[in-house]
Amino acid sequence: MIKVLLATSLIASSFAALSNPLTVEEQRISKAQTAMPTVLNAFNKEVTTFEQQFKALNNFKEAKQLIQTYSFELWESAKQRIIKTNNYDDRALYWARLLSSKVIRTTAANVELSDAQINTLLSMLEEGSRGRTDLAFSSGSDKKIILTGFDPFLLDKNINQSNPSGVAALLLDGQVINYNGVSAEINTVMVPVRYEDFDQGIIESLLAPYYALNNVDMVVTVSMGRTEFDLEHFPGKRRSVTAPDNANIVYGGTQTSPVIPKLNGRPLPGNEFVKFSLPVSAMQNAKGPYKVIDNREVTTLDKTFKAGSYGALKNSVAVNGGGGGYLSNEISYRSIRLRDALNSSIPTGHIHTPRIQQFEPETEANIVKQIKAMLTQSLVAL
Repeated sequence: MIKVLLATSLIASSFAALSNPLTVEEQRISKAQTAMPTVLNAFNKEVTTFEQQFKALNNFKEAKQLIQTYSFELWESAKQRIIKTNNYDDRALYWARLLSSKVIRTTAANVELSDAQINTLLSMLEEGSRGRTDLAFSSGSDKKIILTGFDPFLLDKNINQSNPSGVAALLLDGQVINYNGVSAEINTVMVPVRYEDFDQGIIESLLAPYYALNNVDMVVTVSMGRTEFDLEHFPGKRRSVTAPDNANIVYGGTQTSPVIPKLNGRPLPGNEFVKFSLPVSAMQNAKGPYKVIDNREVTTLDKTFKAGSYGALKNSVAVNGGGGGYLSNEISYRSIRLRDALNSSIPTGHIHTPRIQQFEPETEANIVKQIKAMLTQSLVAL
């Protein structure tokens, strides 16, 4: 289990060596290939070419250059593919990334690569194929927005699960929106559904530069949630679910014994609850098939209730924040806690999308359209 845990860590770059077994996520490839071959084969040409190039490597410098280029192209190709095909499917990128990490982990190159070098290449693949090396605002717009989406998750329950937040990240990256003469460019990143990555500080390392410099105008994290859109007013600090992450790690605690996450080996600092700062009223004006709810419901060790104010949560122990007790709540808590710690004024908060069953392209199209409308409406308040 420790080897699996290390194999999935992005920030620590603690990936398994070439001779080690595949990660839990990579082990699902064969099942996915049987269940949805079209999705798994979407990037077959690119992955095959990459494997051939990897085998031909002569030194570590060549390897880094290859991964840097390939991972960036994988991200760009995934964005272009979803736009051109209009299929609202985020799954091809997720599985192409795993097929590619499997190549790095199991394919022998001409040059012998050390464990540390393999770790570095796997980390580079993660960062490039998740859009982290593509975070550059270039349109000259009035405003700048960072948006994050998540990988598909709970794949042992539904191997063909899609995630509307991932679709939104792919479709909205680089888009420029306008409202009453105010323009904004959106830049996006895809986040893994892995507890260990969060404990190693993936969210803090991503967002700290923006909060420290106050050089974007809004940070919006997005995940799949309930039946309508929920703007999560009061994220909670603790994990309180038994659901596993994509590495089949269960770090979630329970409803009666919630646990505090880690940050670089230590308990995550901060209050039990934080308060988001998205322009709620403006975002609720976004037209679409779903309600946009200002969700103030939380659960403490004492009760479940709708908190009328942040002060009502004083001296409480968090069980569920507005976003629950899983990583969707945690990404919101971590981003807001960091914002507050760095005394940033950037509006920050979380959008929970309506949930889908496995893959529903028409529903996901409506979800992304309404997310874009919420971002557009928000410009009046930024």
